[in-house]
This record gives sequence, structure tokens and C-alpha cells, in this order.
Amino acid sequence: MTFNRQSVNDRTYLSGPDKAVILSGAKNPRISRLCAAVIFLLLLATLLSAKSQGQPTVLKLTLHDTIQPVTQEYIARGLRDAQTSHASAVLLTLGTPGGLLSSTRTIVTAIESSPVPVIVYISPTGSRAGSAGFFLLESADIAAMAPGTNAGAAHPVVEGATLDPTMKEKLENDTAAFLRSFVSRRGRNVAAAEEAVRNSKSYSDSEALDLKLIDLISPDESTLLRQLDGRTIKRFDGSSVTLHLANAAIQTDAPSTRERLLTRLASPDLAVLLMVAGGLLIYLEFNVPGTIIPGALGTLCVLLAGFGLNLLPVRHTAVALLLAALVMIVLEAKFASHGVLAAAGVACLVFGLATLVDSPVPELRVHLSTALAAGIGFGAISFFLAGIALKARRNKVLIGPEAMLRQIATVVTPLAPTGQVEVRGELWQARLDSSAAPITAGSQVRVHAIEGLTLLVTPTGEPE
Repeated sequence: MTFNRQSVNDRTYLSGPDKAVILSGAKNPRISRLCAAVIFLLLLATLLSAKSQGQPTVLKLTLHDTIQPVTQEYIARGLRDAQTSHASAVLLTLGTPGGLLSSTRTIVTAIESSPVPVIVYISPTGSRAGSAGFFLLESADIAAMAPGTNAGAAHPVVEGATLDPTMKEKLENDTAAFLRSFVSRRGRNVAAAEEAVRNSKSYSDSEALDLKLIDLISPDESTLLRQLDGRTIKRFDGSSVTLHLANAAIQTDAPSTRERLLTRLASPDLAVLLMVAGGLLIYLEFNVPGTIIPGALGTLCVLLAGFGLNLLPVRHTAVALLLAALVMIVLEAKFASHGVLAAAGVACLVFGLATLVDSPVPELRVHLSTALAAGIGFGAISFFLAGIALKARRNKVLIGPEAMLRQIATVVTPLAPTGQVEVRGELWQARLDSSAAPITAGSQVRVHAIEGLTLLVTPTGEPE
């Protein structure tokens, strides 16, 4: 930048192409120093801005979890953020046992249509891209693996169902065709990729590189970016792009608070525990009306459980088993079936909880230990509470004159045949049957009837 110096009336003018700055002359040294500082800061900001604009940026996403609707939303948002921030590339570090095929299809579509090149990198050492993760790896513009990682075993599975040969073949063909649709356009080995679907083949990092399923092996992220600098890649739409990733700044796009919360709620075990706890709290509220807190907390737990299960593939037959279990447990408390209804209810509850989530990935299913603990615990506690409630309803009235029936009273004044007795700390007028002999004070009598405000008593033969 060039400045021209001019002096007019003891003032010095610095005029440039974009601005004119007036510096005071010798008569105003403080203003002169201030203006010089302003110019220095402007020049420094300009240099820093130019440097930042020249440095490439890579947006990093991390997926070390199951592939389900929440992770699908996270990756889609990350790809949009990369486009908005004009990032040079998206780096998706991957480590997953697999997930839902529906969410996988959505993520693959987002990667294919992303205007920013996507690098899928299986890391760190020991990670895997199993099942659905293999589809994400092969759909990327650049597929990379860290040493000691593996990928594959992408055979489609329908949990809890035995498919006939025709349906099994249709499912395999559809999944294999989906994989071929983008593997061929990425220029990778279609036959080797299809083996992962049809025969559950899994590949180590070196095997995947030799079979041209991935583009390179790299020990860490910075090395990976240096290896990719200057490489020309062919995008999914057929266009060619040269990557400029030398000294790229990696910006981590972490999951939002909402996404982290939804990921926790999408855990089948947590959803089941919340549902069971909520059911017990609501049942307690019905047995002890007016406590408010159990009912409010129970409703919150049930709503959170329902929200979490809404993100997962729920089996409707399991829901029917849970409802049948509740009915049988309540009936056991009302009818004496010698434990048959209770045992059948607990069995339905355990089996319903264990099969509630229909997922081929073990991490997205309710574990048997959780189903057993929650089912047996819920059955025992609810049966106990129902028994207490039924017993309370069958108890006699403990208030009013009816509460005096069959009570033992102490004679205060002799009964011949009328007099006063003390019962439950209260004095009452009492009368003996006409055929009974008079009773002296201090003896005990039993209340057997009430006429108005007079107790009809009979002798017990026991002194006080």
C-alpha cells in the first residue's frame, strides 16, 4: 500500500488509494501517536484476514456410535455447516458396529449430494466400519483407514424373523444393488464390495487397499490431509476437484446438546428402564392419590421413553405383550390364581421387553439382562402394590360409629342394664341384652351393634 505525504498548515496528510488519514504535526504529538497505532492495527488485521482466507479449512465430524436417526441428523447438519462455512473438505472419522439401513441410505444420499468433498476415515486404530458403516466408507469421495482397523460384514439382517429363500434373496439383491450404485461411480472394486453384502466378508486395512476398496492408509488425521493435498478426485456428479489441504485448519463440529440428549434417549436399555420406572410411579400415584410428585415424575419418564422408542424400530407384537402382561398382573392381585396369572404376566413382560426393539445390531436391541431385571422387578413391585391396594379396600371402615363394631370396651359405670363404657378413649352410653346379668365397673364388654348413639354390648368375661 502506497501513501503520499502532504503538509498543509503544520498538519501532515497521508493519502492512500482507499483512505485518507490525517496525522497531527509537531504541535499534536499525542494525536500523532494514536493515529499511527490505528494504522498499525488496521494493517495487522488486513494481514491476518488475508492469511486466514488463504488457509484451507476442514470440518471434522465424529461418528463413533450406532447409525440411527440421531446420527443421521448430526451428519446431515454437519454437511450443511461445511457448505455454509465454505470448507475445503469434510472429514468424517468413523467407528461403528452398524445400524439401521434406512438411516444409512439417508446418510449416503447426503454424502453423494454434498457440494463439499467428503473424506471418511476409519480411526483410531482398533476401530471398525461394520455393516452399515461399510456403506458410508464406500460412498465417500475419499475412503481411508488407519492401521489396525477393519471394515465389511455388511450382510442385511432382519432380527427376530426367519425369511423364506425368496424374500432373503430379494433383500440381498436390493442391498447389493444399493452398494453397487455408488461403488462403481467412485471407481472402486464392485465385486469385492459386493462380497461384504452377500457373504459377510470383512477386510483389514491392507486387504481393503489391495482390493481397491479404499484410497489410502494413514496413521493420523494430519498425515492424511498432507497425503491428500494436490490430489484430484472425481465427484459423484462427474466433476473433477483438486484438493488443497496443505496446513489445513481442522474445525471440529461436535454434536449439539439436543443431539447428545437424543442419542442417550435412543438407547433401548435406557428407554425400557424409563418406561418401567414411569409405569411404577404412575401406579403408585393411583394407589396414593394426591401425592403429585410420583405421578408427575412417572409421566415424564414415560414420555421420555416414548420419545426414545419413537427413534427406534419398535415391534408392535412386543407392545401387545406388554399390555397383556399389565392386565394379568392386575388380575392376579384381584383373583386368587395361586400365582399362575402373575407368572404368565411376568413372562409376557420379559419377552415383550426383550423383543421390543427390532434391530439387527446388538447395540440397538434391549439386552436380555435388562429385560429380565426390569420385567421381574416391575412384576414383583406392581403385584405387591396391587395386593396392598386390594387389602386396603377390603378392610373394614375405621371411622364413624361403624368403627365401634367388635371393639372391646371398658365399663365405667355399672351396666344394669344401661351405663357408660369407654372405647377408643371415648365415653359412650351402652346397654346390655335384657337376658344378661349386670356388669360391674372395670369389666370388659364387646360392642356387637349400635342403636343411634347407644352401643349394644355383651360381656366378655375378662376383667380389665
